[in-house]
Amino acid sequence: MPLTLWRLEEALKNNPNYTMTSVASSLVKGGVKLVQQFDRPYLSPEAQQRNVLQQLLKKAEYTAFGKHYDFSQMLLHPDPLYLFQREVPLHDYDKMFDEWWHRSLAGEPDVSWKGYVRHFALSSGTAGAASKYIPVTTDMTRAMRQSALRMFSCLPKYDVPAHLYIKDWLMIGGSATLQNLGHCYAGDLSGINASRPPIWIRRFYKPGTAIARLANWDDRTKAIVANAPKWDVSILTGIPSWVQLTLESVIDHYKLNHIHEIWPNLSLFVTGGTAFEPYRRSFERLLGKPLIYQDSYLASEGFIAFQARPETNAMRLVLNNGLFYEFVPFNELNFDADGQLRKSAETLSIDEVEEGVDYALLLTTCAGAWRYLIGDTVRFVDKDLSEIVITGRTKHFLSICGEHLSVDNMNHAVSQVSELLGIDIREFTVSGVKSGNHFAHHWYLGVDQPVDQRVLVQTLDAQLMELNDDYRAERSAMLDQLRITTVPSHFFYDWQRIQGKMNGQSKVPRVMKSSQFAEWEQFVASQHPAL
Repeated sequence: MPLTLWRLEEALKNNPNYTMTSVASSLVKGGVKLVQQFDRPYLSPEAQQRNVLQQLLKKAEYTAFGKHYDFSQMLLHPDPLYLFQREVPLHDYDKMFDEWWHRSLAGEPDVSWKGYVRHFALSSGTAGAASKYIPVTTDMTRAMRQSALRMFSCLPKYDVPAHLYIKDWLMIGGSATLQNLGHCYAGDLSGINASRPPIWIRRFYKPGTAIARLANWDDRTKAIVANAPKWDVSILTGIPSWVQLTLESVIDHYKLNHIHEIWPNLSLFVTGGTAFEPYRRSFERLLGKPLIYQDSYLASEGFIAFQARPETNAMRLVLNNGLFYEFVPFNELNFDADGQLRKSAETLSIDEVEEGVDYALLLTTCAGAWRYLIGDTVRFVDKDLSEIVITGRTKHFLSICGEHLSVDNMNHAVSQVSELLGIDIREFTVSGVKSGNHFAHHWYLGVDQPVDQRVLVQTLDAQLMELNDDYRAERSAMLDQLRITTVPSHFFYDWQRIQGKMNGQSKVPRVMKSSQFAEWEQFVASQHPAL
């Protein structure tokens, strides 16, 4: 039976060793166990997903979208999934927004989801395009919070002491100051979440809503630095690059050897948004002791997956909480050379996928996305456990002459080069360029240490050939040796600042198209004419 306030007060009065911390620790432990009970998969992945689709169709039955595609008829069909896939077309952002979401943004209710949409997440991915407006409904907010609670319920598997749960959780993200559009608000998803954190986390949440509402990244960082000695941070969350910049600012300001001198209880880093491995070497230089890492897959469109156990780096899909998944094999039959989805694309449900194959992810969600191409590619590592890794983006890969080089290949290669050469590569980007009658890949690496350029080129080239057979084949044909330009790592953050993306949530594009790459090179030349 839970402790009442009276019992808690009596316990504290009568037992000097029975502290508020120990009581709260016990309650957190009990809460974690309760969430774990709710999160047990009693049904197969296929059954869970069919139930979710049924719920989504029912909730959106009388929306404009549901009426247009006759969800009422689908719900009466013996196989709603069959009819759903036959009748509802595939959508990218432009199609979904132009046909449906623009009406929700204008204040119309019951468009592609029941009710009004009060929040829109601004997202431009890493392509540098104009901001996209992704609806964040009340149902989606609830689903995201439930998934976050499930993720944290896995912490006992990592041997995280229960008393650390009730210390401070520092969450680095976008500004919680949102654009008021009259009938709704828009901003970074992390800012939307920070503007109204769930009740169960408010006691622990740092930097707090007042600091999170500061619109300017540099101002937020200064406020975090000023308050750092007041906090006892045990858990960090955020995109690796922005978290690292924050820790460096704290260390530099207080002349520390490492971050554990000010936050000795720091034990866990919940990472997401981009692959952590390229950052690991430089990030761990900031630590006084090892951290536990837990990966998460939280997109503007939904909380898709999280790392549920320490034995793997893969993440478990959230199968029973407002998201229905379809998978498109990422190959030339389904996508053109620019990464555009073909109308004839093959779609698979979760029972039809195979391990070791790259799939583009389609989402149907409780925010009114329907068969929506999110733009990420994933690979199943363990189909039985529904565990995946993110392998890249449908439009962020290099294949100018058939080399099919994915962002996953790039991340692994850069991580290996860092280890082999003993250097920190903080950021990188790459683009395909002409090389006489052939082609080449031009890499920019953020390196702040001296390095032998010739050895760097040879090592990265060798790692890419080892990881990717197509790359190795093309290196003896149409693809000349790669080119590398090393620049100070702060160039990448300065570039984001002038692009208006110094906000705690944006990511450096790993692959740039020719027009964006030309702008990047012009920026680099303005900062360092010798390059």
